[in-house]
Order: sequence, then C-alpha cells, then structure tokens
Amino acid sequence: MFRYSSIKDYHNALQNGQTTCVEAVRFYVDAIAARPGLNAYLEVFAQEALAKAAELDAHRASGATMGKLHGVVVGIKDVICYKGHTVSAGSKILENFTSVYNATAVEKLLEQEAIIIGRQNCDEFAMGSSSENSAFGPVKNALDETRVPGGSSGGSAVSVQAGLAMVSLGSDTGGSVRQPADFCGVVGLKPSYGRISRYGLIAYASSFDQIGIFAQSVEDAALVLEVISGKDNFDSTVSQQDVPAFSNLGPAKPYKVAYFKQALEHPGLDPEIRTAVQGLIEQLRSQGVQVDPIEFNLLDQVVPTYYVLTTAEASSNLSRFDGVRYGHRTSIQNVDLNQLYKASRTEGFGKEVQRRILLGTFVLSSGYFDAYFTKAQQVRRILWNKANEVFAGYDLLISPTVPAPAFKLGEKSEDQVAMFLADIYTVFANLVGIPAISIPLFQHSNGMPFGLQLMSSHFQESDLLQFSAQLMAAKPSQSVK
Repeated sequence: MFRYSSIKDYHNALQNGQTTCVEAVRFYVDAIAARPGLNAYLEVFAQEALAKAAELDAHRASGATMGKLHGVVVGIKDVICYKGHTVSAGSKILENFTSVYNATAVEKLLEQEAIIIGRQNCDEFAMGSSSENSAFGPVKNALDETRVPGGSSGGSAVSVQAGLAMVSLGSDTGGSVRQPADFCGVVGLKPSYGRISRYGLIAYASSFDQIGIFAQSVEDAALVLEVISGKDNFDSTVSQQDVPAFSNLGPAKPYKVAYFKQALEHPGLDPEIRTAVQGLIEQLRSQGVQVDPIEFNLLDQVVPTYYVLTTAEASSNLSRFDGVRYGHRTSIQNVDLNQLYKASRTEGFGKEVQRRILLGTFVLSSGYFDAYFTKAQQVRRILWNKANEVFAGYDLLISPTVPAPAFKLGEKSEDQVAMFLADIYTVFANLVGIPAISIPLFQHSNGMPFGLQLMSSHFQESDLLQFSAQLMAAKPSQSVK
C-alpha cells in the first residue's frame, strides 16, 4: 500500500520502482473520497491528475530527468488561479468563474512536474480564522470534527493533516497559513512579503497577502518554497533577489533568539501554551542557545492596526465584484445600475465579507480617514522599525502561534472580537513583511496539537527553516501532554 513520508523518500521510491505517480494519485483520490465530511476540497481533478501521473511515469521510464516536484500531489487553496479551472474564493459571487490563466506559483509547480489534485475550501475571500465562512460549508478538523481547523486556509491545512495531499498552497494575510497549521498539527510557512509572486492570487489586502505552504515537514516546505519563489514580470512587488537553495538545509549555526515578553504574559494566552513555550525556552538555554526577552508594548495594538488596514484594502479590492463584469449577477429585473450593484453584492457576499467591506469603507471615509487609516499606517511604521531593531541584534523571534488551541465549531461565530484576537500573535509578521513559520511541537491536554511560531528578518527564510528543522528533529522530547 502506498505511504507518504516526504518528497525525498517518495522520489527515491519512484526511482527504485517501488511505486508510481499513478499509484500515488489513486491513493489520494481514494483518501479524499473516504472523508467527504471534512469538506476540505471543493473540487477534485481526479481524471486530470491521473492522466498527468501516467504521463510523468512514462516520462521517467524514458530516462528523462525528474523535476524537483516530480509527481508531488499538491492541493491549492480556492483563491489561487489555475487555468481552465473554477476559482471561487469560497464565495457565491464567483461560484462559476473559470480562471483564464495560471497563478505564477501554479505555473512554477507545473514546470517542476507537480500534480495539482484539487482546489481546497477556505473562508470566503480568505476572510476568517476558522474556515466557517465559506459559502460552501465549513471545513472540519480531521483530529476532532467538532472543532475548527483554523482559517482562512482551513481546507489546505486539513488536506495535509489528514493525508489528502502531500503538500498544499494556501494564502496568509494575517496568519491564514500559520494559524490553521497550528490547529491541525502541520508545518505552515509564510515567506517574506515579495518572496513569492502574488500574480494569480485573488486579493484580500494587497500589501499583506502572501502565498504560503503547508507540509508535514520543514524539508518539504523548504523545497516547495525554493520552487515557487522568485522574480516575476507580472508582479511589481515581487523581490528581485536570487532564490537560495532552501532545500539544502545544512547544520544550524549558533542562533541568537528573542521573544516578546508581553506575548508570554498576555492574559489571553492559554496556560498550557504558555508553559510549553517557556519550557522550550529553558530547554534551548540549557543547550547553550541565547534566548532573551525583549519589551514589546504594542502587542494590543497589532490586531486593531491590522484590521483597519486590511479592511480598507479589501474595500478597494473587492469593489471589482459588482455583478457587471463577471461573477454573480442578481436576477432581479428592472433596476438601475446602483440597485444592480447593491443586489448582486448583497446576494453574492457572505456576512463576514460584507462586514469587512463596510468597516473598510468606513475607515476610508472623509471624516475618519486620518483618525483610523492614517493612524494605523503610522503604527505600522513603528512596528516596522521595531522589527528592524529586533533583527539587528537577533536572528530569530519566537512566540506562540495562537493564544489557544482549536475551538469548537460555532463557538466564536457570534463574538467577532474573540475571533479577531485569535490573530494576536500572527499579524505582526504580515504588518512588517517578515517570514514566519508555525511548527507542530506540542499537544494540549484536550488532545489537540499546537505549535511554536518562529520569525526571522526580511528574506532570511534559510535561518528560519534551518532552526525549525532543528527543533522538529528534537520534537519528541518537547511534546507536552
């Protein structure tokens, strides 16, 4: 029976004739079909994936060189464009929209011979922290189907968690890769802003959005990052830096590590998570790693700053979905243009998306622009300066990924403040554009996993990945029951 452990082992098995790409795809198609209740996939490209697998098997048998992701079965979040396939952003307003081009990240996956098996469910337009906001039903956590998988990339996280894909691509605007990775017990990587092209990623907040990666291991995430990163003429914000060989994870050098003192002292932090992170800090110190507390008095300002700025950008970005050019159009007859816009958007957008559009429109309005939007931009600059100050003296910054483990479905649906505060530890990295990763090191007494978040300076993903791999290698001694 086919089993998956890592891309490296899978490629070895392919080369040794122990398995085939067709066998791998059949395994995942069957696995997805066996767990429909998770609602992780909105669409599975079964026949197409099998045909691609057969083509790759023949290609390999001919003696041709294998691509870096040869036969790797990948799922993509339903906000990433794949030519000729539906991309709905989890929304009724784009329910039947077919992409006319590939996202650059998808193009790079295909160039290295990956197999895209399907599009994965998510919070509508990537707005949410629980994957309950999809127009096509909530995603469920594979470890406990009464709990959320996190959001907004819940389907992508669950697919890796439940063995329904080898790796997945998600998007991270304020923690939408790292938070579900934490809730599901997998690796979730958000690279630096600009490391991966955003071309073909449906925009939520353009100065925050970044394609991210879910994997079972740091090594797999590093290889995918290496493949999909790099220059792109279609994205003016993408970095022009050369892409390091992220997959060559050498021995970790002596790192200087910091943590925000206020993050571990925050009253909203679950006591078990606090104890686990403090225990890890002491363990690192006992191994000779320098780990120092630093002051961060703006922790309670990061979430309000994030939501003012992202909703403002969302208000602008989502104005294109008006029922005229493409997407859902109301069936109501004999209305003027404004009524057409209003009816189409009211019918097409869910309540959370409507809430954020209205909030964004409010903070951009003439009477409130300076009081909210301008002030939030000023705070963002202060945070940027703080990040530069931290990384002038330290290589890495660690924190909890989330304040509490996965909560019950529906538990926070009526408490938007509580839902927003789930992002308190993740939004900092998006506000300042630095890379961050959540790695699954711990287990809560309620049986659910939780992780550790690590951050590094801009475009220093190599340090982040090397140290994360070191911690993952020592995982058994770090588990907390």
